[in-house]
Amino acid sequence: MGLNDVKEAVQHVDVLIAGAGPTGLALGIDLARRGVRALIVERQDRLSPGARGTGLQPRTQEVYDDLGVLEAVQAAGGMFPETAIWENGRIVSRHQMIEHVDPTPSTPYSNGLMIPQWRNVELLHERLQELGGSVLLGTELTAFDQDADTVRAELALPDGGRRTVTARYLVAADGGRSTVRKGLGVGMSGPELEEGSAVLADLRVTGLDRDHWHRWAHPDGGFAMMLPLAHTDLFQTFIGVSTEAPDTSPDAVRALLAARTHLAPEQVTEVHWSSLFRPRAGLADRFRIGRIFLAGDAAHIHSPAGGQGLNTSVQDGYNLGWKLGQVLRHGAPDALLDTYETERRPIAVRILDTSTRLHRSRTMRRGRDLHQLDIGYPDSPLTQELRPDVPEGALRAGYRAPDAPCRTADGAPFRLFDALRGPHFTLLVLGDAEVPPLDDELVRTYRIGGRTPDLLDPDGHIGDAYGSGPGVFLVRPDGYVAVAAPAEGAAGHLAAALEPYRAAGLAGAVR
Repeated sequence: MGLNDVKEAVQHVDVLIAGAGPTGLALGIDLARRGVRALIVERQDRLSPGARGTGLQPRTQEVYDDLGVLEAVQAAGGMFPETAIWENGRIVSRHQMIEHVDPTPSTPYSNGLMIPQWRNVELLHERLQELGGSVLLGTELTAFDQDADTVRAELALPDGGRRTVTARYLVAADGGRSTVRKGLGVGMSGPELEEGSAVLADLRVTGLDRDHWHRWAHPDGGFAMMLPLAHTDLFQTFIGVSTEAPDTSPDAVRALLAARTHLAPEQVTEVHWSSLFRPRAGLADRFRIGRIFLAGDAAHIHSPAGGQGLNTSVQDGYNLGWKLGQVLRHGAPDALLDTYETERRPIAVRILDTSTRLHRSRTMRRGRDLHQLDIGYPDSPLTQELRPDVPEGALRAGYRAPDAPCRTADGAPFRLFDALRGPHFTLLVLGDAEVPPLDDELVRTYRIGGRTPDLLDPDGHIGDAYGSGPGVFLVRPDGYVAVAAPAEGAAGHLAAALEPYRAAGLAGAVR
């Protein structure tokens, strides 16, 4: 979308999103595929540069699979390499800092994927454009107000002009120093992290192999790390320093790296991008105020330890997107949107605790406990577990719906993720449980086994993931089990269980 579009055409949108980072773009993609008219405004005149957050956790890869961007991200990314520890100009030890985990039928994406954030953002933006969405660069949200029906936002345009846009909802994805959060007067508090700073830079370097994640320790307690960025000739460099406001100019970065490593300044042939980094941690007191939502760093700020911040932020947008779609496209009551804060703020608390613990411990090894696959919403008002005596360790309502390789009724290979992919709810019927006919636009039904199956489970992977007995699982558009009910009386159970979802936009789902 160009400047003239804003000046002449855009007066009202369904959703205005402030910020075109991973959070805002992921939300924009989800809304675009739902037919929701959204506008993303970004105060910078280009998409954010710099490698910044480089790790996509397995759960975020599942989100990207659903949003239709994972294949491109996989092609642009790679695995994190082995870490090499340097002393006196030579490698003295090697270890695998990022634990490698074999994929399973239920978890096809089992390892963190390394991709520089600038490339991640580019690919999200390309996917948004494919779906007809848009970002207006060089445009800053400078003021806003709201009433019971509308948000009005004043935009400062690239040519110096101003424009007022009205929207049904506003989502602040405008970073840790969020203009919107401050304008709302929402407080942010969190644990104190020790003072210090670092220089973060993307560099071109000669004389250093690209097979390792290089690390140097310095006698004064400082350190440096250089990560070769997949499918580029750049290294992401993180240099711990003792001063609060270090110089980040190219010559200063060269000198600092030479002081922390065995590399000479002239080996740094280009400083492609650099920035000052100070670790901060904080959590917004509220995630929703009227028609305005806080998401990503505007709602929670994390230490980079453990690679949780970007991933948590993308999943904020993924949680909010389907709920906005239900309200704006399917007549759900506004109260559904209250569950965004109900569900996401406790997750942010948990992730903040984890990243702060890792930051303070200074341990570098990272394992599957950071993959975010065990995040769920069992206590959400949208979750109903209706089966008695569910065995310990079995899939329960509120948790992530696992994948499972299977086959269609005519024998073609299929995955449950193929069934879940898209903006709809998915009803999985195991066996011959009776269920009411549902509107295919809102709920896709797949019968697994039984007399008239849609899917077959010849290798037992669905049974392993969902249980071998008959029953029904209603999966939300964001891939979490909303309702789990026994086969006996399933139609009645499901009709009762759908009541909150009828009020949440599924009123016409049951014919």
